[in-house]
This record gives sequence, C-alpha cells and structure tokens, in this order.
Amino acid sequence: MNTIARTLAGATLVLSAALPAAAKDFRLGLITPPPHIWTQAAEAFGADLALASDGAHSVAVFPARQLGNEAEMLQQLQTGALDMAFMTVAEVSNRAPDFGAFYAPYLAQDIAHAGRILRSDTATDLLAQLPATVGVVGTGYGMAGLRQIVSRGEVSSAADLAGVKLRITPFEPLLDFYNAIGAAPTPMPLPSVYDALANGQVDAIDMDAELIWALKYYEHADTIVQSDHMMFPMVGLVSARVWAGLSEEDRTMIGDLMAQHVDGTIDSYIAKEGPWLEQIEATGRTYIKVDDTFFSDAVASWNETWSAKTDVLDDMRQVAADTAE
Repeated sequence: MNTIARTLAGATLVLSAALPAAAKDFRLGLITPPPHIWTQAAEAFGADLALASDGAHSVAVFPARQLGNEAEMLQQLQTGALDMAFMTVAEVSNRAPDFGAFYAPYLAQDIAHAGRILRSDTATDLLAQLPATVGVVGTGYGMAGLRQIVSRGEVSSAADLAGVKLRITPFEPLLDFYNAIGAAPTPMPLPSVYDALANGQVDAIDMDAELIWALKYYEHADTIVQSDHMMFPMVGLVSARVWAGLSEEDRTMIGDLMAQHVDGTIDSYIAKEGPWLEQIEATGRTYIKVDDTFFSDAVASWNETWSAKTDVLDDMRQVAADTAE
C-alpha cells in the first residue's frame, strides 16, 4: 500500500463513527480564476470522476472565490456544506501549524526540488492529522510557483522593503517572514491585487510567476525580484463529513483521482515556471535575481520563530537535504 493509500485508509478509520451522508453531485471550491492551472486540474478531476463512476458522480467547480475565501470554504468543508476544495496549504497551516514547515525560506532549491519535497513520504504523512485536527481529508499535494516580489519602487536590497506595504496571502509563516524583513505585510485577496498595486494601495506584492505574468502585475512594477524564497503548496481536500458517508469504493476512486490531478499541477509548474520568468524579465522592468543572503537575518529569524511552532521543521529540512540535487 502506498503512502497516500495508507493516509486515506487512516482517515477512514478516524471517521468510521461519523454519520453517513450520501453525496453524488459534489461541489468543489477554489480561489483561483478559471484559466489557472489549479482550476483546470479541478475541472479535469471532475470529468474523470464522472467517467470512472459511469455518471454516478459529478463535480461542479466554483473558481474565483465564488463560494467565499479560503477560510470560509474551510469552514464549509468542516460542516459538510462544501464537499471538496483545492486549497493552499497556507490556509491549512492556519489551523494545523505543522504545515507551516513547508514555508521555510529556501527550503527548496528550485521549482523541481519543491516538487520532490511535496512527493516525499514525510510530506504525505502530514495529511494523516487533517481529519482529527481540521475536519477534512487530504488526498495529496499540488503546488503553485515559487514566491517572487513585485515592487512599484526600486529595490536593490532587503532594506529597500523596510516599511513598504507589501501584499501577502494571509497566513502566519509569510507574515512572520516579512515582519522579520521589516516590511509592512498587508493581507489582501487575489482579486483586489491588480488595482491595489496600480493605485498605490500597496507598494509591492508577494506573488508567483504564473500570476505575475498572466494577470499582468508587472505592468505596475519598477522592479521584479526573482527571489524564489518560498514554495507554495496546494492540497486536495474532501470534507470529513462527506468522506464518512462514502462507500469504500467511492473513497478509493475519489481519493486516487483527486491525488492524481493535484499531483499533476506539480509537473505543470516545473515545465512552465522558467518560461514565465523569462517572459517577465523580457518586459524591460528592472529584474534582479537574489538568494537567501539578500534577506540578511530574516531567514534565520524565521527559522528561530518556527522551530518553536512546529516539531516537523527539522524533518522537512532533512527531506529537502535528501531530495536535493
């Protein structure tokens, strides 16, 4: 039995006492827009599930925060009001701090290394805690690209980010990182980012290459910093209440297919990250490439803070060392 299968079997045991609730027509929520790789993966998962179940199951995909932000969707998953989600591990880490270990600065050397970390048994084993701690079943990991910085002003050192209002995804590991730099991290939902950067509501943003390019955030930038400072995992989730009402056959079918499609996003980003960054660099904005030394003491500060928040940081670093090339 592979690691994902063992994790899903464990979730079944944890939830075996739950009341059954038949579910045939599933609803799946995401925050990403329709063209996004995650949304496309969700649509493909739904199509394959309908085919594999001979039409017994269907999946209606609701992208672009149609069902609320991630915190709201996670609450809906917990109550069973929402069946499924492809969700950032960032939001999960707000409820289960061990998942914050994925965001250790420079844990991954590059995008391919990030994929190997997420495909490790150590990463997969973390999913086993989700039914009891968060009320969801995790089927497997996907990811977005590594994090970069887009700034309206000139940036030549981390000191230039001090006091700068910098848009972040609202989760603790990223907040701690930018606080250590001395920036003014500003949580903001994705649909608001373009206008906020255009009108100066924020001075910089933390973002991946796909959205910097596809949503044209570079149009309002003076400087693009290719820092690759954090990986950004995604996880396929099923409501634990919904999972408890499924037959063993359906659990296997849904778990395997969802794991397959979220994992497929890893290959997509490995293939596309480099070309996106090349296109961004070709826009003519000031483009600098930096490493961990750019952030001075902020990386060490983050490590010290998170060593006290999770017991798995050393384990994740060992995985990173074992999978490095």
